[in-house]
Amino acid sequence: MPLSRQRRFPRARRSVGAARSFTVEILTEWGVAERLDDIRLCVSELATNAVLHGAPPGRGFCLRLVLDVSFVRVEVVDSGDGQPQVLDQSAEGTGGRGLFLASALSDDFGVTSHAPGKTVWLVFKTGSAAVSAE
Repeated sequence: MPLSRQRRFPRARRSVGAARSFTVEILTEWGVAERLDDIRLCVSELATNAVLHGAPPGRGFCLRLVLDVSFVRVEVVDSGDGQPQVLDQSAEGTGGRGLFLASALSDDFGVTSHAPGKTVWLVFKTGSAAVSAE
């Protein structure tokens, strides 16, 4: 049976660092060291997008981590409009690289729409789950 943990964060820049710290804390608790740096970086990108583009003023976002037998799934849920898209990258561009980077580092990536908002999710394949059950 998969393990999962989630936490809500306010729409504030400080939430990006808090989401990274929460991710490291939970994955360490679960004994997941494989791909930790990639996962932490991608959480930072998704949380930044939620703060800057996803969560409407006065609202926040939810970060959910799921550990299954062979993967870690990261989900960021917000109630904002719009559909995140991976943008084509040019050498001159200075922004819009977050989803491009997250989709490149993860093994699977997607966006699930719901009313209101959406869930942006990433999957990271790992060797095996470190924790069997709590």
